[in-house]
Amino acid sequence: MKQDANPKLTVIVVCFNMCREAQRTLYSLSSNYQRHVEPSDYQVIVVDNNSSDPLDKETVESFGSNFEYHYFNTESVSPAEAINYGAGLALGDLLACIVDGARMLSPGVIKNSLIASHAFNNPFVTSLAWHLGPKEQNVSMLEGYDQATEDKLLESIDWQSDGYQLFDISTQASSSRVGFFGGIPEELSYFVIRKSVFLEMGGFCEEFQAPGGGLVSHDFLQRALKLEDLDIIMLLGEGSFHQFHGGVATNAIPEEHPFAAFSKEFWEIRGRKFELVEQPTATDINYLGSMPKTAVKFIRGRENELKYQSHASTNPGDRHRLTSQHESH
Repeated sequence: MKQDANPKLTVIVVCFNMCREAQRTLYSLSSNYQRHVEPSDYQVIVVDNNSSDPLDKETVESFGSNFEYHYFNTESVSPAEAINYGAGLALGDLLACIVDGARMLSPGVIKNSLIASHAFNNPFVTSLAWHLGPKEQNVSMLEGYDQATEDKLLESIDWQSDGYQLFDISTQASSSRVGFFGGIPEELSYFVIRKSVFLEMGGFCEEFQAPGGGLVSHDFLQRALKLEDLDIIMLLGEGSFHQFHGGVATNAIPEEHPFAAFSKEFWEIRGRKFELVEQPTATDINYLGSMPKTAVKFIRGRENELKYQSHASTNPGDRHRLTSQHESH
């Protein structure tokens, strides 16, 4: 059953060979899980990026009348074209993007994204990111963490009824180590922008063709932050939780992290060295949401728990705090 009314928000989810993970992600986007919203409030467009083991339409649409499935037939290993394709199908004035379909959300993300659209003229909503497991998955996988371990971990909590319990079994991603009040994350695991603004920006740059998109979301963040009159909103007490799926970068062991290749592609496209985005000042960030008890420990973030060394750099003297989390491949 298709939704009748035009939704306020469209969420685009890109998937690639992740049936196990995507079904949890989609449940976390359903109105059975998200709080204080109705299916008519938002649309979920699932774009399968040429998977060899794709989701099926019936499974996707079983999560609600506001869910729809599209198989995107492409030769690209980057999700950039898939995101733009989904944006072209979006009915909502607001556009939310989840570039890595393995990312589950906390239960207040949709509600607060909708509130932001009413409270601000030109909203740009961001949220922090976590990895399921005791450590970031690039490290925990070396210590035996895998999909089976993760299945048992998720079975140990009732996340379906209370998604805020996911904070209890997760570790902050390096890109989000700043914590809720430390600024915005270094890359976008979930973001919301007006569809008209997204299209005026040209969407995701499709020149980024590295597996998983490389630095395509970082590039989008840098371009977005240059817009005039942008209202930056950080969601408090909310976030995304990455499931283990053998992703290009999030699940690469540190010495094989592909950042050097990503950085090289960025240089070739933009003609300059990639650098992490300059943080907006505290007065430029608006905070929206509430703080569940399970998330309080992440208010201040974490310092120096994990830093990538010069193996991930084209400049051996540099240190990087970067973990690419946008992996549809």
